[in-house]
Amino acid sequence: MSDLQDLADSVIARAGADEGIEAYVARGVETEIRVYEGSIESLSSATSAGIGVRVLRENPDGAQVGFAWAGSLDGEAIDRALAEARQNATFASPDPMMALAVPDGVTPASIALRSLDVETMSTDDKVALALELEAMTRSSDPRIRQVDAADYGDHVTETAISSTTGIRGRSERSSAYLSVSALAGSGDDTQTGSGLSVARGPHGLDPSLASAQAIERSVRMLGATKAPSAKVTVVFDPRVTSTILSILGAALSGEAVVKGRSFFEGRLGEVVASSSVTLVDDPTVPEAFTASTIDGEGLACRRNLLIEGGTLNGFVYDSVAARRVGAVSTGSAVRSGYSGTPSAGCRALVLTPGTLSPEEICTLVGEDGIYIQSITGVHSGASPVSGDFSVGAEGLMIRGGQRAEPVREVTVASTLQRMLLGVVAIGADLTWLPGAAAGQTLAIGDFQLSGS
Repeated sequence: MSDLQDLADSVIARAGADEGIEAYVARGVETEIRVYEGSIESLSSATSAGIGVRVLRENPDGAQVGFAWAGSLDGEAIDRALAEARQNATFASPDPMMALAVPDGVTPASIALRSLDVETMSTDDKVALALELEAMTRSSDPRIRQVDAADYGDHVTETAISSTTGIRGRSERSSAYLSVSALAGSGDDTQTGSGLSVARGPHGLDPSLASAQAIERSVRMLGATKAPSAKVTVVFDPRVTSTILSILGAALSGEAVVKGRSFFEGRLGEVVASSSVTLVDDPTVPEAFTASTIDGEGLACRRNLLIEGGTLNGFVYDSVAARRVGAVSTGSAVRSGYSGTPSAGCRALVLTPGTLSPEEICTLVGEDGIYIQSITGVHSGASPVSGDFSVGAEGLMIRGGQRAEPVREVTVASTLQRMLLGVVAIGADLTWLPGAAAGQTLAIGDFQLSGS
């Protein structure tokens, strides 16, 4: 890791008297394995490395910033990236709010996010995990006709960042996963379901968990039909809750608010959700697979309370978005690797868990409910700008407090504003998943279900 930090330091040391430089360096190794019918279908192992350089030039009308990146840590590639960033800065419009991050005195959390077994486990043993997952899924239930895919994957990422403003930081993390997609059948009816197990390293993976999920989620959908249209209470599966929270996270970005692209704009301090809703973005929780010690600008990541007891408490900011509203960075700059520039965003959203199990939540709902296990059309049907929410769904109707007949090809519609206020219950089954938000069972009232 120190070699990456040294490299970032060497780039900013080349700054001229009239410019600021930020160097973001990253290196990663990943493995992907797919098995099918007891044999390896594909296996790849790839190493990537690169650098992103921002050059900032001050002038009387504001700062000009130029960015360039290189997918190599070769000296000539770095030279070109620095030269291109300098040239790009000359074409940028001056912005009085533009600035590189400056140290704020917050110490990065001391958390371990890298598991050494990603690197020490042999490829043969990783293949064996995928083969075990496929065999287990294929043989555990006679209704499983086919395993479409059984996959193993892992990655290790190291990053370092330095800037002429005094920023200097580094981070590393790893993760591994098993996933499987199963096809269940009965007569002419077929349904698919997926299962997932995620951990810091392969020794933490559970093939039986991923297999059981895929079997349950496919088998219980056999015989699914369209449901009649009705007003219902929706109970979301943890995976779906994670997706919904990610959409809310986009609306809680201070950058989105500044640009008028959030339905939370102008509502700070208002009641925006049920009193049971407390929403936090906390990348310092080691269980979060997107956790990090530093953000995309090199500031320490930290816990940010966004909604407390239903009241909108704050937004997440990077340095530039914060300056535009007279605030300070919340250590929430995110970036898509060395090829992207930082922007404000959430990393690890989590709702404060309730006390009820998924079964107890269904009992609470009683009649006129639906348990949603997956949704489609999120990108076109859910908007963090307007709050509109209308997505395709499949799941199980809730009758007498129990999950009952399966339904598919239905639409559930509301708005994110009404959904937050209509939270009925938050599950105790907190589940950390890949992506920017954890999941748990979540019940929300007053949805329009459209089917047959």
